[in-house]
Amino acid sequence: MDSDILIVGTGQAGAQAAISLRQEGFEGSITMVGEEADLPYERPPLSKEYLAGDKTADRLLLRPPAFWAERHVQIVTGTRIDRVEGHSAFSDDGREFRFGKLIWAAGGHARRLSCEGGSLGGVHVIRTRQDDDNLRSDLLTAEKVVVIGGGFVGLEAAAVLSKHGKSVTVVEAQPRLLARVAAEPVSDFYKAQHEAHGVEILLDAQVEALEGVDRVSAVRLSDGRVLPADVVIAGIGLVPSVAPLGLSGNGVAVDAHCCTELPDIYAVGDCAAHVNSFANGATIRLESVQNAVDMAKAAAAHIVHGDTAKLYSACPWFWSNQYDLKLQTVGFSHGYDETVVRGDPASGSWSLVYLRAGAVIALDCINAPRDYVQGKALVERGITADKARLADAEVPLKTLLPA
Repeated sequence: MDSDILIVGTGQAGAQAAISLRQEGFEGSITMVGEEADLPYERPPLSKEYLAGDKTADRLLLRPPAFWAERHVQIVTGTRIDRVEGHSAFSDDGREFRFGKLIWAAGGHARRLSCEGGSLGGVHVIRTRQDDDNLRSDLLTAEKVVVIGGGFVGLEAAAVLSKHGKSVTVVEAQPRLLARVAAEPVSDFYKAQHEAHGVEILLDAQVEALEGVDRVSAVRLSDGRVLPADVVIAGIGLVPSVAPLGLSGNGVAVDAHCCTELPDIYAVGDCAAHVNSFANGATIRLESVQNAVDMAKAAAAHIVHGDTAKLYSACPWFWSNQYDLKLQTVGFSHGYDETVVRGDPASGSWSLVYLRAGAVIALDCINAPRDYVQGKALVERGITADKARLADAEVPLKTLLPA
């Protein structure tokens, strides 16, 4: 099969790449290839509304089926690309997809437990709709659930399941929740919120093995504690898909146009490692809708317009829904040296402002949408503001911008 543009990956990044190519005026052939049987759909609801049963599969779709046909985008589902050589991509069933340019939007796979018992029945990850369907089926008869990993996916799942009457324990290896992405005030706040909803939180806890015959029955920790479990959910991160490109490591390195070092190959989304100015110039991977969409737009623009296209420089944002709490994050807090609590956490509506050398670099806004909207400009411009005014929730953040 020949295509002017081959997009590997039918998630948010791959879908946006196809959409943006047509919006930019690209008239050549476009083929998308994805491992899953589904047309492009949203992933964030998998640990939220879809897991809860509040959102149906058809409502996950990013676009209706007719959208792709009308724009002459061919989508090949249920097909895994496991090797790229030159200007050809080869699937696991032996098919060859020849291309002029390739957009690698393959994302990655949920990291699986490597401990003894990790492959037992009843052990789940949350990455695909099929993962969720399998989990929801098991949950019909489950009472005790152990979530391994205190990041966003694990905590969102814990919130959903506790609201549905399950007995939930979260096991986190780090000394606090959300240790990689948030400072202690946010970690402590969410720990208290989950405990108030009946979730048991175990910190500094190492999983030694899963016990059971055929199906999991318990989680054994390194300190000897044994946690009964009908279902285990592993939320321990993503393994980026890089091997088919002949690469290894934590992501595919790209430049500001999302070009890789491989001829005519771009990489976008969860698998792409890029230098990010909002991360103090560090090379990072961002697993977010914002990053997927904006990188896809940058790659499509470069394909159509060449080096005159706008560089990728979007300000990162992210959100998480847990219980009645909506966390909205703007910026990237890595490397902060000071924080300012804005408002009263006890009220359930507050923000944490991250500073580096006095400048605002990020905000975590909990049920504080005005702070999120107005705080973005502070982050984008690296504003140095009076800390007393930052801490006063009655002072609109937009008033801290220079006139």
